Amino acid sequence: MSFVSRGFTGRRRAGPPGRLPPGQYDVGEGFPVLSAGPTPHTPLEEWDFTLRGEVDHLRRWTWEEFRDLPRAAPTVDIHCVTSWSKLDTRWEGVSVDTLLDGVDTPAEFAVAFCDGGYTTNLPLADLRGGRAWVVDTFDGAPLDPQHGGPARLLVPHLYFWKSAKWVRGLTLTLRDAPGFWETFGYHNRGDPWREQRYAGD
Repeated sequence: MSFVSRGFTGRRRAGPPGRLPPGQYDVGEGFPVLSAGPTPHTPLEEWDFTLRGEVDHLRRWTWEEFRDLPRAAPTVDIHCVTSWSKLDTRWEGVSVDTLLDGVDTPAEFAVAFCDGGYTTNLPLADLRGGRAWVVDTFDGAPLDPQHGGPARLLVPHLYFWKSAKWVRGLTLTLRDAPGFWETFGYHNRGDPWREQRYAGD
């Protein structure tokens, strides 16, 4: 497995009071690239997003159908488990609430699955209530593949590894099951304000 870390051009800054979780620093203008393995490049005509698992019926959107869904434009702070934070990031995409609208499910958990084989698990409650999006635009431009384009999950209240790059769908489940980094000892939930970096934190 190769780990990629590039694109870091910022300088460590203390950040505004109350904006940074414990142990974090403000990366400023930089946006580090942290990936395990190569960057997928999925043609848009082959891209889709699927809701599967414990659902009344499978739901699937092509790229065009996804882009036609009601859009949201969240501005949020993001926090990486490696200690950098980036404040006031601007995204556009579709709320997970919109994707789950009308879905009849007994599920309490979800697993995000992605191009490249990456997965991460989340309580469904962390994806609802205006807390998560599938985004395809960053800072007014199409999301670059190195940052997860054409689309990534955005769950800003959790550490950024939960905001899965190159996302292709959600599997809704009755029971929790660890994803990629969670099986390597990362915390199962990843709340930055509680410094839930690793199992046992």
